[in-house]
Amino acid sequence: MAPKPEDPVTPFFDMVGLALSGDPVMLRSLAATLGAFSMRLFVALLILAVTLWLARRLGGVAQRALTRLPHNQQPADGTLATFVSTLVKYIVVAVGLVAVLQQLGVQATSVLAVLGAASLAIGLALQGTLGNVAAGVMILLLRPYRAGDKVELAGRQGKVVGMDLFNTKLLDYDGLTLFMPNGKVFGDLIVNISQSGKRRIELVFGVDYDDDLDVALATLLEVAGDEPRVLATPAPWAKVTATGDSAVNVTLRCWSKTDDWMDTKFDLTKRIKETLEARGLSFPYPHQVTIERETKPVAKKPAARRNVGNGAARPS
Repeated sequence: MAPKPEDPVTPFFDMVGLALSGDPVMLRSLAATLGAFSMRLFVALLILAVTLWLARRLGGVAQRALTRLPHNQQPADGTLATFVSTLVKYIVVAVGLVAVLQQLGVQATSVLAVLGAASLAIGLALQGTLGNVAAGVMILLLRPYRAGDKVELAGRQGKVVGMDLFNTKLLDYDGLTLFMPNGKVFGDLIVNISQSGKRRIELVFGVDYDDDLDVALATLLEVAGDEPRVLATPAPWAKVTATGDSAVNVTLRCWSKTDDWMDTKFDLTKRIKETLEARGLSFPYPHQVTIERETKPVAKKPAARRNVGNGAARPS
């Protein structure tokens, strides 16, 4: 019987066994294999060390660059800088790990295929969460609001006290902390109250039809002009805006800083009401007129008659 062809690839452990038995050929082969593997391992560790250093360095450079960019006279928001810095670090580390695997002889294409399949499965299982992450990335890039801004999100008003890739943390005017998913925030109307730096106040008062409207309008402008929190530009505006069922509506429109808006509005309402009354103007109450109709007596119908015998009529 012909001998079987020898396997060209000798198992590593068989080589070690032969080397330990004192075979000089196997000793030289084992030494060469270990030397080559040691060199590849050293290069892989060197690549890994350089990758980690480069990831940390590039992440810091990206964070400092975004922090130093002009932000339209607003303080820089560290959320976007931190996100971009972390993203740069992960990208550099991922590329470095692929290089390390290739250096060690691992087929990177197989690893990437497995990671791709796992990522697809995880993505299908976490569709809502990944939607919030995508919305968080868009919010961080487009910057419709920043930490510290007063906003209205999904119908709720408050101050933004924190943001991440999943949620926006909002502190409302009742002292409640709201954690709003970024997917819901980005898909709805976003109102940034603080961005313009000012906000309009609109007050409507109803005065009697017999009152002097010029006095009422002059009073509105005078009280607004005496209020130091009302901005001079745009100038306060007062006009007759409507005629109601029992009063004539006069409207004051003026502007204040965003932080002063609420107190200024309430204080102006009190002062205008008191000043109008002091000058003899009145605020009529809604009127209701009751009309009473006279009821007429209902006429009685005559009793019906019926025929009896020879046709004479008898009362029924």
